[in-house]
Amino acid sequence: MSFWEFANPARFMRLSARLLPWFGGLTLVALGGGLLWGFFLTPDADLFGSTVKIIYLHVPSAFLAVNIYFMMFVTSLIWLIRRHHVSALAAKSAAPIGAAMTLIALITGALWGQPMWGTWWVWDPRLTSFLIMFVFYLGYIALWAAIDEPDKAADLTSILALVGTVFAVLSRYAVNFWSQGLHQGASLSMDRAQNVANVYWFPLVLTIVGFFALFIWLLLIGTRSEIRARRLRALEMQGAR
Repeated sequence: MSFWEFANPARFMRLSARLLPWFGGLTLVALGGGLLWGFFLTPDADLFGSTVKIIYLHVPSAFLAVNIYFMMFVTSLIWLIRRHHVSALAAKSAAPIGAAMTLIALITGALWGQPMWGTWWVWDPRLTSFLIMFVFYLGYIALWAAIDEPDKAADLTSILALVGTVFAVLSRYAVNFWSQGLHQGASLSMDRAQNVANVYWFPLVLTIVGFFALFIWLLLIGTRSEIRARRLRALEMQGAR
């Protein structure tokens, strides 16, 4: 079976209907369990006190904010090259979730920064690129809403998504490109360096899994709604002829 067969709307609807309850359940277990574990069953940190627990919202939301934009880059590219409507509708459905995650990361970052750095905000390379990425999310959503013709909207928003990917890359790797700035390096990495103590690391990983499951669950719901709306629009146009 080819991967591209799932770009067929009917096949996507059947597959997503089977996946929805699984991702809903995983969201409930992983996100609920991770947040309860992290907020109520971990100790305060010696240097940071109880503020350390903001990582259970900040790190997963920032992780998703960047990676959702990368997902939009891929699905937008698929639309522009292969013209699969499901890919364009998936990018459209992902954008509000990505914008919400970016906003959560910005707010929790400010709440962390004020007591730790003595300021709510600095024009740090990573923070600035993250803020610009948020603007691209809003622009992408606004552009979809402003254009009535769906294929034209998909074309223009896909181009906008590709351009904005520069800032998603900078948001992810700015601390590697520039040494200046207040924002520390990644809290989690694939190398052997221990960035977070195990007592915080395990609930953090569980929370990230929960956020990711929540994103997939919302993405499936949103894409299914967009496919239904597209079908309804097609039927209305046929009825009007």
